[in-house]
Amino acid sequence: MPGWLPRAMVLALALYACLQLGSWAFDQVIGLLTNVLIAFFLALAIEPAVGRMSARGMRRGLATFLVFIGLMIFSAGFVVLLGSMLAGQILDMVDDFPQYIDSVISWVNQTFRTELSRVQVQDSLLHSDWLQKYVQNSATGVLDVSTTVLGGLFRLLTIFLFSFYFAADGPRLRRALCSVLPPARQTEVLRAWEIAVDKTGGYLYSRGLMALISGVAHYILLVVLGVPYAPALAVWVGLVSQFIPTIGTYLAGALPMLIAFTVNPWYALWVLGFVVVYQQFENYVLQPKLTAKTVDIHPAVAFGSVVAGTALLGAVGALIAIPAVATLQAFLGAYVKRYDVTDDPRVHGAPPPRRGEPVLSRIRRALGGPGRPGGGAAGHT
Repeated sequence: MPGWLPRAMVLALALYACLQLGSWAFDQVIGLLTNVLIAFFLALAIEPAVGRMSARGMRRGLATFLVFIGLMIFSAGFVVLLGSMLAGQILDMVDDFPQYIDSVISWVNQTFRTELSRVQVQDSLLHSDWLQKYVQNSATGVLDVSTTVLGGLFRLLTIFLFSFYFAADGPRLRRALCSVLPPARQTEVLRAWEIAVDKTGGYLYSRGLMALISGVAHYILLVVLGVPYAPALAVWVGLVSQFIPTIGTYLAGALPMLIAFTVNPWYALWVLGFVVVYQQFENYVLQPKLTAKTVDIHPAVAFGSVVAGTALLGAVGALIAIPAVATLQAFLGAYVKRYDVTDDPRVHGAPPPRRGEPVLSRIRRALGGPGRPGGGAAGHT
């Protein structure tokens, strides 16, 4: 056996053990890293407001605290308003549920010529096996739901703490990061940080403005239809449709449709049609104009970044994908050399210029028509 072979085997085993240990450690801290990433982008989002308050003489920690208090008050007010609306509407739906059952049974009897009654339907539902299994599973899943809620609250607290420290100690964090880099790299890091703040703030600004426009438009529709809780539903549609990517529009439109259905089933179809039409207007008219000066990325790139972010980090990746890609695009744009575009019609989508004699002239010349040189006058003297 060669003398180097035992040492190579030990080194290979040691490297494999380190790889397994690193993979296990990464799996254990992936949740913490995701929370830190969310907190970092949240700190970038509130950086403009904190910076303005700090520039006017307020301590940076106090400014960050006031911004977070404002966000928490707004979020709590929205949740309370939405919860009260849902509670009241659910009570109304429970009270009217027997009438719904009677109307459905009457429609079934008239359509299929059956003789069903509400008592038979209730007895069959109460004594069904799937209902009993569902009740048992729900009773055993109460502990799991409580654990999930507590875990979500702890994760939210962790994100707020990290984002508070990132925003309050932003200058100190930048100095600590630049202290380990040469001067040329320090300039690039500070420039990338500034671009990230601008793009993230611009993304949230454009989303907030579109949420306002969407909320006002849906509020007018709900008021015209006479749907109750129109202000709360408008706020729900505006926020959920803009800040939950990909499925936010459909999730936001489901609740107004449900409330409108309790008033009049045809109103639900009106709400659905309006949601679809407004979504097309927002995608092709409103969003390109608002995001051109803030995020400035192609819609296809934005869609691809959302899909990639969702595949990597789930809903969190979908939410931060667009500002992250916009920051990367703006930062790399300074290092890409660009040239003047040639004045060619094909650049603007025009057809390429024809070369040689046109085909129609060739056919006429071959048939002896007017396109033939001297044709038409040869037989006359």
